[in-house]
Amino acid sequence: MIMNYFQTRLSILIALLAAVLFIPLFIFRSLGPVDFWWWMSFNLVLLIGLSLAADKSFSGLILSDIKSMPARKVSMGILSALILYGIFFIGNGLIRLLCPLAGKGIGQVYGFKAGASPLRIVLLMALLIGPGEELFWRGFLQRRWQSFFGPVAGWLISTALYALIHAGSGNLMLVLAAVVCGLFWGALYLRYRSVLLIAVSHTLWDLLVFIVAPFA
Repeated sequence: MIMNYFQTRLSILIALLAAVLFIPLFIFRSLGPVDFWWWMSFNLVLLIGLSLAADKSFSGLILSDIKSMPARKVSMGILSALILYGIFFIGNGLIRLLCPLAGKGIGQVYGFKAGASPLRIVLLMALLIGPGEELFWRGFLQRRWQSFFGPVAGWLISTALYALIHAGSGNLMLVLAAVVCGLFWGALYLRYRSVLLIAVSHTLWDLLVFIVAPFA
């Protein structure tokens, strides 16, 4: 119990560091020669490294997850990414119909791609950003907070923080997207306890939305 309490306090400190790292990222989008995509990647490498150091069982859980029915989890990850894309496809049409100004906010989200080559975005999304976000937000934070605050509370608190760091962008559409995605991937993790599944889902969804079939 004492160890669980200590690890939860440590996870809260790491979560506060994540806010410190990510909020300026969404406000400024670049740091000198370092653009949004490199900055995002650096933040995730740092946070995942701290997560692995703070929770000695984390690496073992990841390995056992990968070894247990990987084909099924990858298939479910692909299917869930397509479902989530469908939700956004419908939502995109509805919100543009109900609020014409929403199109401007959606278009601004794609401004994050400015100045970066599509190939670099694809590689960073596929190899680091998509998997890395799920390793940190769900695999580490949500898992730790579910064990301390309870399954539903841990899911909702981690989702709230995930949405909050996107608020630095000042873009309501991006924040709403983060809420929907955080709830969706968090629910998948709550149900299946598989980082592999949600990492595949997140990565494929990122590629669909930003590269393959964007909404703006």
